[in-house]
Amino acid sequence: MLDTWVVLPTCLPLVRRRCHTCASERFRANGRFRVNANHKLLDVWLLVLCTGCGETAKLTVLERMNVRSVPPELLDRLHDNDPRLAAELLRDPVVRRRNRIALDWDGAWRLDTGGSDHLDREVIDVSVRFAARIPVRPVRLIADGCGLSRAGVERLITEGSLVSAVRLSGRLSGDFTFTLKR
Repeated sequence: MLDTWVVLPTCLPLVRRRCHTCASERFRANGRFRVNANHKLLDVWLLVLCTGCGETAKLTVLERMNVRSVPPELLDRLHDNDPRLAAELLRDPVVRRRNRIALDWDGAWRLDTGGSDHLDREVIDVSVRFAARIPVRPVRLIADGCGLSRAGVERLITEGSLVSAVRLSGRLSGDFTFTLKR
């Protein structure tokens, strides 16, 4: 029987960028936008707050766009400070590259295993699905989901009791499956 685990975001991730005021490396996005119109041109920024000093920084979302080229639904979401839109934009690689930022997902996700009935079986087949592209170490996911230590999971991998089609070292942000034989 194939069990499905889901990695779910619990809140917006921290933004990794250097603060010009206090040299902190982390900013907190609160889902607020600044929309500025200059005649028929529109600029939009996502506002983020420094976790060290509280200074506000702006992440460019739209720059010098003609107002008529912006979909009205998007404009409404920007004016309403939609937190889901903020999450979508933070995960957008174009926005991250334009603003030279990275995301810190520590403490901003959880693993939903659907219960602990899988722990009693000899062979566990698990499909791990990501609700968002959250880079997580598979060893940590397996350790959390099966109630093992990370060193124990590493030992199972070297013994051949834990197998997967993907490499379990490093970080993954895409769906994968694994089989654990006890």
